[in-house]
Amino acid sequence: MPKIQSLLVIIIPTLINFWVIPISSSFNSPLNHHYNVGDHVPFFANIVGPLNNPSETYEYYELPFCSPGQIINKKESLGEVLNGDRLTNTRYKIKFKEIKEEKMLCRKTLKREEVIKFRDAVQRDFYFQMHYDDLPFWGFVGKNEGESLRSDGKGPRSYLFTHVRFEFLYNDDHVVEVHAFSDPEHVVDITEDSEIDVKFTYSVIWNASSATFATRMSRYSKASLLPPVQQLHWFSLISSAVVFMLSVTLVALLYRWNLKSDLRKYFHGDDDNEAGRACVDGDIFRCPSYLSLLCAVLGCGTQVFLVICSLLVLMSLSIIEPYSRGTVWASLIAMYTLTSAIAGYTTVSFYWQFAKTGWEKSVLLTGIILMGPVLLVLSVLNTVAVLYGATAALPFGTIILLLLVYLFITVPFLALGGIVGHHYACRKPLPSPKRSSREIPPLTWYMKTQSQVVVGGLLPFSGVLVELHLFYASLWSYKLFTQPGVLSVTFSILICLTAVLSIGLTFIQLSAEDPRWWWRSVLRGGSTAIFMFAYSIYFYTTSDMSGFLQLTYFLGINFCICYAFFLMLAAISFRASSVFTSHLYNAFKRE
Repeated sequence: MPKIQSLLVIIIPTLINFWVIPISSSFNSPLNHHYNVGDHVPFFANIVGPLNNPSETYEYYELPFCSPGQIINKKESLGEVLNGDRLTNTRYKIKFKEIKEEKMLCRKTLKREEVIKFRDAVQRDFYFQMHYDDLPFWGFVGKNEGESLRSDGKGPRSYLFTHVRFEFLYNDDHVVEVHAFSDPEHVVDITEDSEIDVKFTYSVIWNASSATFATRMSRYSKASLLPPVQQLHWFSLISSAVVFMLSVTLVALLYRWNLKSDLRKYFHGDDDNEAGRACVDGDIFRCPSYLSLLCAVLGCGTQVFLVICSLLVLMSLSIIEPYSRGTVWASLIAMYTLTSAIAGYTTVSFYWQFAKTGWEKSVLLTGIILMGPVLLVLSVLNTVAVLYGATAALPFGTIILLLLVYLFITVPFLALGGIVGHHYACRKPLPSPKRSSREIPPLTWYMKTQSQVVVGGLLPFSGVLVELHLFYASLWSYKLFTQPGVLSVTFSILICLTAVLSIGLTFIQLSAEDPRWWWRSVLRGGSTAIFMFAYSIYFYTTSDMSGFLQLTYFLGINFCICYAFFLMLAAISFRASSVFTSHLYNAFKRE
């Protein structure tokens, strides 16, 4: 016990210093960003990488830019590290409202190896990213010119930009916008493998702006406000609403036409038609197979649903900036940790309806059913990133910290929720089956599991396809093509479609005298995520992304996202079917 206490004494201050304080300070409070003329403003170089591969990024000084001598890395938050940021100091001296023209940064002789590095970067369309007063901005390393401009006809020539013009916009004593423009007139030819003398310079321009500090991050979401993107949003919402209304109408008509017919046939002694007997005899409440695993899916899926809802609410209220991906990642981990107690409670409360002992196994499965595959995938991705020397590779200290958070915060919360569920969950038992399992008649092809899984996944997927494309475009690019409000509406439509289709398909299944709805409802709901992952592969093939590192990260991250959605939609589908079967059972009993 003393060892655990001493360990917690180390972990808790580390978390506050590395996680809580950076998150709380990242909300763009204007109190931390007031400057007078000539004041020093935080300026950091961050990363470089190919334009078409957003996951393939390297530290800024992997390219032989002008070094400040002693390189000092900025102390980063957990979210910044997870996002692949590696902020460091530079030689640039840019003070608030101080204009500079043709200021020399450094003069250096590029050796042959350094010329090759720059040329490879230019040929792959490398960009650089910097931060000024917490505002990210980008610029290109160089440019390529085609064969027609080269006298020897041996291919395009590569040019390195040697001058950067910084344009800063201010409002009163705040910096509200930053741009970097590479001057095409200041270049050096780096096509040949030979040493070359280079003079790097920069200029600084300050202009007043009417933009406010509170809205300075909104410009990073301007892509989502373009007319073509807005039209896509409207088309997506209208098509999703139409699919939803049609699904609700069909389910309502199906319920109306079949339920009363089945009731009359059953209670008038029509033994040739036993539709509804499963409800009356309680077969629909027979203990499902693999009970612990089913409870784990239900608990973990509920947890993922709460995490996504919380994240969307915080982004819609602008508490979390969607563009600040580091803050999004850190908030995601924090909410997952805190909601672990709910996952444990949900798992055990459902398990208790069938068995009074052995609930510990279901809690254990809840802790590993999501994090097990996710940690395995992330381990592979981190290994690949380390081999490539990319900034996506997590430092050893960060890995240890995340493991400590999981072992000493997430797991205890999960166990606590399980204990509370065991002692205080609803004790209302499910109706017991009146007899042994009946023989299930042969099912037609459209009532089999495979067909229902396809229908249950394809319709919700088609309803959110357009927004899913924009989400992938935002996730795997440098612009945001969607807004938190639009994502929230689309997410709500996805949840409603999944629930409605689950109810309808469950009713069809019960009408066919097949009471085995437990796992089928899970597969029906989760199958939407399979279509999502398949579409992500199609999205990659139509993009300009390339290379093993980018492909690995694309597939790995999308797998983790779609797997989490599988668990969430499976839990939603199961909940909807559970409520429906209980209502159906009560309706038969009342008749």
